[in-house]
Amino acid sequence: MPDEPYFIREEKLEVSRSQGNAEAAVEPLQLGKRVREIRLGQNLTLEEASKRTGLARSTLSKIENEQISPTFSAVSKLVKGLGIDIPQLFTQPKQSNGASGRRDITRSGEGTPHPTPTYEHELLATQLTNKRMVPFKTVVHARAFDEYPEWVRHDGEEFLYVLKGSLLFYTEFYEPIELFAGDSAYYDCEMGHALVSTSEEDAEVLWVTA
Repeated sequence: MPDEPYFIREEKLEVSRSQGNAEAAVEPLQLGKRVREIRLGQNLTLEEASKRTGLARSTLSKIENEQISPTFSAVSKLVKGLGIDIPQLFTQPKQSNGASGRRDITRSGEGTPHPTPTYEHELLATQLTNKRMVPFKTVVHARAFDEYPEWVRHDGEEFLYVLKGSLLFYTEFYEPIELFAGDSAYYDCEMGHALVSTSEEDAEVLWVTA
């Protein structure tokens, strides 16, 4: 039997009141938005979530952008790969009615390490979930562009600030440009990008992804 998709639709309920009848709309469950919220809350890129869930990056992107409805098989992979349960996936995020007063302090050197072959990331503010921004500090180990098997790309926009050293900033549609301590860049993350250290010591950068 083929997998059956979850259909997300808006339902309207008629409520009878003493003054007459009024219509109340039940807000539809935005499953794609919920998947994206959970993924970003775990500081995962689409590529990392793809590896964890076994779903193609393009499939995850389409789910998050409400372009397709996930099959039961896809939902099972999401739940298992993201380490959540089904009720979490189908629960509407809480709506904020004002300032929530959230705060997260990361002491120097106490971020969550996340090493890769080319970067050594230190994830910041990891105690907060459902963040609108993902901040992290990175030491750039790569010394040549060919150390990257493919362009780095993911959803959102990104701000890059060079903390130490110098580096070549490669982007898919522009010539490489050298950046030095104090320089910054803001760019579309869907565009392929990569960093290569050019200073004697590996460059260090601060990234904020939205």
